[in-house]
Amino acid sequence: MFLPGAGGDAGSAPTCSRAGCSRAATFNVNWRNPRIHGPERVKVWLACDEHRDYLHDYLHARDFPVRVTPLAESVDRVEPS
Repeated sequence: MFLPGAGGDAGSAPTCSRAGCSRAATFNVNWRNPRIHGPERVKVWLACDEHRDYLHDYLHARDFPVRVTPLAESVDRVEPS
């Protein structure tokens, strides 16, 4: 699975997906666009502590199902809440 912000090196620490942020990621922001994909398609943005709510709210405002999890936890599906 490709994680944006994960960097090119296998040993590099994942970084936040927020534009201009280079902080270490601590959360997965799991989401999907229901107009294009079914619930089994999960996209992942990475978030630092500061941008976790910003990225969640950005997607939620567009009516995308979104679920925030700790960085080490993955999800198989994202359902509308």
